[in-house]
Amino acid sequence: MGTVTAVSDEALADLIAALTQRGLTVATAESLTGGGLVARLDALPISGASHVVRGGACTYAVDTKASVLGVSESRLALTGPVDEQVARQMARGARELFHADIGVSTTGVAGPGPADGFPAGTVHIACVHPAGEEHRLLRLHGDRAAVRAGAIDAAIVLVRDVLDFAGAQVGD
Repeated sequence: MGTVTAVSDEALADLIAALTQRGLTVATAESLTGGGLVARLDALPISGASHVVRGGACTYAVDTKASVLGVSESRLALTGPVDEQVARQMARGARELFHADIGVSTTGVAGPGPADGFPAGTVHIACVHPAGEEHRLLRLHGDRAAVRAGAIDAAIVLVRDVLDFAGAQVGD
């Protein structure tokens, strides 16, 4: 997966409407996206966003993933922040911290160069919801801005897919 299709304002509005209709809330835990995901979720002047988006934690520094979100310090020491289990724990932490139904996270390497032994564009996103957990590993291409934008769009798509996949189990 080198590129991610950008999420249109219309698609984002549809997601907010679907979350509103189901009475679900969402919270974010971000690293490489630096708060861009939560900003995108509440960017549109539409009814419902203020009831759906509970908040976001930007845990760019590795130690804040543990101190703010409860990510295992031993896991971070073992794998570093670019890791599936770290992404899952970040999403769980956001869900708990903000008392949200859905927690979604982004962690990885935006670039411009490699970090923690991974090339730029390596991104883990995770979503924790009432019916379970989902994870995706992305290999994005482009400059730092493109990788960050792709991670944000992929995380939004993951939340949308969770609603579609989980169906009646998530809020219906």
